[in-house]
Amino acid sequence: MAADPTPNPHATAEEVQAAFADPKLANVLYHDWEAGTYDEKWSISYDQRCIDYATDRFKAVAGEDGWPYETVMELGSGTGFFLLNLMQGGVGKKGFATDLSPGMVEVALRNAEGLGLDVEGRVADAERIPYDDNSFDLVVGHAVLHHIPDLPAAFAEIRRVLKPGGRFVFAGEPTKIGDTYARKLGQATWWLTTNITKFGPLRSWRRPQGELDESSRAAALEAVVDIHTFDPAELERTARDAGMVEVEAVTEEFTAALFGWPVRTFEAAVPREKLGFGWALFAMKSWQRLSWLDEKVMRRFVPRQFFYNVMIGGRKPL
Repeated sequence: MAADPTPNPHATAEEVQAAFADPKLANVLYHDWEAGTYDEKWSISYDQRCIDYATDRFKAVAGEDGWPYETVMELGSGTGFFLLNLMQGGVGKKGFATDLSPGMVEVALRNAEGLGLDVEGRVADAERIPYDDNSFDLVVGHAVLHHIPDLPAAFAEIRRVLKPGGRFVFAGEPTKIGDTYARKLGQATWWLTTNITKFGPLRSWRRPQGELDESSRAAALEAVVDIHTFDPAELERTARDAGMVEVEAVTEEFTAALFGWPVRTFEAAVPREKLGFGWALFAMKSWQRLSWLDEKVMRRFVPRQFFYNVMIGGRKPL
């Protein structure tokens, strides 16, 4: 087996320029760049808070039957957030972390080792998964499908590596409508925060210009790596066309997204030391309350395509 490539967290200007015409290269560069700080940026942890979040997403589309799955592969694992928290929550035993970014695989394996979890890792292209047919009982992913250029090819590969009757679950994917309002809210918050903090006593809340410029460059690459947004019904059809069965898409986060995107953008635009535990508690509790409102109330009368996140699950036929 050929050795996996090594992480490249310091891309050259020429590589970045080339990435704007090559989504896969952009994915590698962006996620290698972000790997070392990704967990901190997105408030990712491996405690009960994120264990509950991951397992609740899984249950929403797959229930609790079949736990624990013997072999679980995560596609686009990033730092291991979804896979490792699902394993800690009892969903799977043996884990396999795969990602196009060598830096992300490296961090995922380091996180798994720190948690004492049995996980192997490979640098992998979702359109050509480097595992044999019928290898896994479960394939999962979080916020990965929207990065993959050829989704039909990826679903065909997922079907190939699943064992007969094996399940797939993907969560954290942006809907077409949800992504539109989330991006506009994020852009407005970034502009407002970075401009207001130029003046008077608010200057102490302004991040150094070099950090703001680097964030802007990362955001420019992020716009390249975010290839797709989804209509839930169209995503279901893509999975069914690949031969999957029992396919169902479920959406979440409406008011929670309207609150969450400005909050995340504000946090990225100001010095981290300005935001203490009280802010973190406020942001988390508010998001949790709005998520409850979305699930218990808004879901009853807001069409599913208006929610920000779509999750999808199904099986390979027996």
